Amino acid sequence: MAELRWHPLTKDWIMIASNRQNRPQMPKDWCPFCPGSGNVPDDYEVFKYDNDFPALSQNPPEPDDVSNDFFKTAPSYGKCEVILYSPGHTVTLPELSDEHMKKLVDLWCERFEAMRADEQIKYVFPFENRGDVVGVTMPHPHGQMYGYSFIPKKLQLETESAQEHLEQTGRCLFCDMLEQELADGRRIIFRNDHFTVFLPFYCEYPYGVYIFPNRHVPYMTDLSQEEKVSLGLAIRDTAGMLDALFDYRFPYMMCMHNAPVNGRDYSKDFHFHIEFFPPMRSAEKQKFNASSETGAWAHCNPTCPEETSKELRAAYEKYKSKKTSRALPKG
Repeated sequence: MAELRWHPLTKDWIMIASNRQNRPQMPKDWCPFCPGSGNVPDDYEVFKYDNDFPALSQNPPEPDDVSNDFFKTAPSYGKCEVILYSPGHTVTLPELSDEHMKKLVDLWCERFEAMRADEQIKYVFPFENRGDVVGVTMPHPHGQMYGYSFIPKKLQLETESAQEHLEQTGRCLFCDMLEQELADGRRIIFRNDHFTVFLPFYCEYPYGVYIFPNRHVPYMTDLSQEEKVSLGLAIRDTAGMLDALFDYRFPYMMCMHNAPVNGRDYSKDFHFHIEFFPPMRSAEKQKFNASSETGAWAHCNPTCPEETSKELRAAYEKYKSKKTSRALPKG
């Protein structure tokens, strides 16, 4: 079974993908993403791999005969891809070179445009799940990219808020947010030539940083070549900062928010950005989304953003110091 079912209370589509339950358990000493597996080239740096058990497909089956005048279903149309970051099975993002990160950004952009070319796809969502805590079963460094035939509810709310702000003020909501964060300064973690990493004023997670381009662009594909280099460095250094926070490979969900595709013109009101959702609230304690967060969408952050920003800035300096010391010649 693979279909979309309409949620009448939230006005959102739910993906039903029971076919994913049949995913086999991988052999202990074998990885399908490693060179030599027969699934990927023997020589690659970054690589697009079609998901073997997709929740969405461009040739979806007919929905089960369970709908009626009240309950609505739709074909599970879309695309699910895996983005392999490196051939190295245990490599992490902070270990990748500047050049390698640029190739990864280029692949994200290439696949974004390929999905966008399908006019039935309305939203393209690159993301990464990292760590056992968020359910990752494949340790090989990778992310994913989904192309939906609808705009998911959270992104719909973001786009509506941005459009409303533009109509009321004549300005981009995201640009105004960044301007306000820079003016305050307390939640800014670090900046490079083209991007700012900060903990937002309203952050839902203790270490839920955002990455914003300093220039207004609705899509990551609108970035210049120089900006794409800076994006790769910002993503890599954010992961490195989080790893340095408690000196272990920090779990997170990294979500790239671009404007919707194949619809109206979003060029003035939507601003590409990246949101991180790390599930830890301390070195040993996990932040669980309990009843308030899950049942009411009323989030509660158990930490103060101005204080956790200090922790993150210290972790960033620690990460940069270690990176510099490893780069220094010996002797």
